[in-house]
Amino acid sequence: MKRSAIFFTVLAVLLMVSCSGNKLNVYNWSYYTPPSVIEKFEKEFNVRVVIDEYASNEEMYTKLKTGGAGYDIVFPSQDYVSIMIRQGMFEMLDKSLIPNLKNIDPIALGKADYDFNMIYSVPYYWGAAGIIVNTAKVPEFEKSWSIFARSDLRGRMTMLDDMREVMGDALVHLGYSVNSKNPAEINAARDLINNQWKPNLTKFDAESFGKGYANGEFWVVQGYAEVVYEEIADNEQLMRDTYYFIPPEGGPGYLDSMCILKGAKNKEMAHKFINFIHRPDIYAEFCDFFGFPATVNVPARQYIEGPTWYQAEDIVDTELKDDLGDVLELYNDAWFNFIRAGD
Repeated sequence: MKRSAIFFTVLAVLLMVSCSGNKLNVYNWSYYTPPSVIEKFEKEFNVRVVIDEYASNEEMYTKLKTGGAGYDIVFPSQDYVSIMIRQGMFEMLDKSLIPNLKNIDPIALGKADYDFNMIYSVPYYWGAAGIIVNTAKVPEFEKSWSIFARSDLRGRMTMLDDMREVMGDALVHLGYSVNSKNPAEINAARDLINNQWKPNLTKFDAESFGKGYANGEFWVVQGYAEVVYEEIADNEQLMRDTYYFIPPEGGPGYLDSMCILKGAKNKEMAHKFINFIHRPDIYAEFCDFFGFPATVNVPARQYIEGPTWYQAEDIVDTELKDDLGDVLELYNDAWFNFIRAGD
């Protein structure tokens, strides 16, 4: 009986180790993980990838801080990478397991001043949210954030439910930095949004703006090109009528990174995943799926096959959102106590 009990105990432990070793838990943004890339990784490494998704950095961070556990890899934007490094939320990377780090564009890496040695994070994608317009419904418009002040489009527009994105748009439009720490400038951005933009918006939306645009509910949306174009891919007319741009005045850029969470159960496989993503042919496949330029991986540019919704040079003048430290409370006050108050 004792031998049987020991045998079954050992077997249970081996099964748990085997199962954990053959599963990678990924926590990534919505619309950000091409199925074909995941399938290739699963086949090549005999692993099952389980993906959970989030719509904003705030949602991701809140979940991880309030008991959301079990993930191996997460994809925060630069400001949250900085915050999460400071709070000890990541494992240090073993660069010997990620030889494809040599493919990272030094220009993109230079933006990551919070971790330019890639001790905790590896750049995944450098891009920016822009504005998507249905030109059949809105034939004339200025390429500017001021489009959201157009009262003739009231009820047909949305902006992201993302504090730093929307506040950053307003700050840039007023001639300030997206990382302003000046209370007067932050308040001016708050008032611009509240008084001129918000009255014309159907809602702030980071999850369903693509579907709403595809079904004709919205004519102008602030968001990510890949989200909208995936939703309208089967609608040839709407594809022709859709115009995407990043305002020349600039705006917030983002540099999302791959990070291994502290206490990850499958760190070895997580390293393999990061290295796999930056294999040039795989990174090009990732970019082609979304219509991205290969902004982060230099050799991958030779493998890009499809058209891109914007060019790498379009994001050069965007400004990455920094970790603002205690000043973030000024933004939180503007956003939650004024702009989103009562929503």
